[in-house]
Amino acid sequence: MALMAGFIVIPACFAYGIEPGAGPSLVFITLPNIFAQMPGGFLWSALFFLFLSFAALSTIIAVYENIIAFDMDLFGWSRKKSVLVSALLLTVLSMPAVLGFNVLSMVQPLGENSTIMDLEDFIVSNNLLPLGSLGYVLFCTRKSGWGWNAFLEEANAGKGIRFPKGLKVYMSYGIPAIIILIYLQGYYDKFRQESPLVLGGWMAVAGALLLFVLWCAWDGRKRA
Repeated sequence: MALMAGFIVIPACFAYGIEPGAGPSLVFITLPNIFAQMPGGFLWSALFFLFLSFAALSTIIAVYENIIAFDMDLFGWSRKKSVLVSALLLTVLSMPAVLGFNVLSMVQPLGENSTIMDLEDFIVSNNLLPLGSLGYVLFCTRKSGWGWNAFLEEANAGKGIRFPKGLKVYMSYGIPAIIILIYLQGYYDKFRQESPLVLGGWMAVAGALLLFVLWCAWDGRKRA
């Protein structure tokens, strides 16, 4: 669904002269302007945001279920207690992002015209997702983590297509290299408009976080 949405949204941005890399504002600021220029834009806009609401709801349910299961497994809570505590925490922790568009709009953590939501998006999209993916791949392929053989055994459990053993080198070195490249490129693209000093500082932060993840993998192998 996300891929099909991209096939529709990105060409529409180019057709109407809209910057496709607008980030989170693309949905709520840029796209309404596109719909306003389209024949029957009111109808298409209503349908788009209706379907977007369904997609967001299904995603929230899936993510929320992981949080509930985590609480139940780690703390031994009942499902009801986990739901209540998680709902309270999520509500409180969401407030800075919500208020960042009004009463906290003066807080611009990433420079002029940025919001608290932009900061949270930067933390997740530019850091947690790529570094988490890198850590997961290293965990699945290194002896200090799960290990390649254990990963294959789990991936090939049951019936269906078997995971190829011949991809070990690609999984162990190719994918981590690609993730590292994408991670560093994301930092560069985000801050390349800043002064060389600011760009260099942020690239140093990216390098430090990257080295920390790699060090954790190396240190685990050393202990093993």
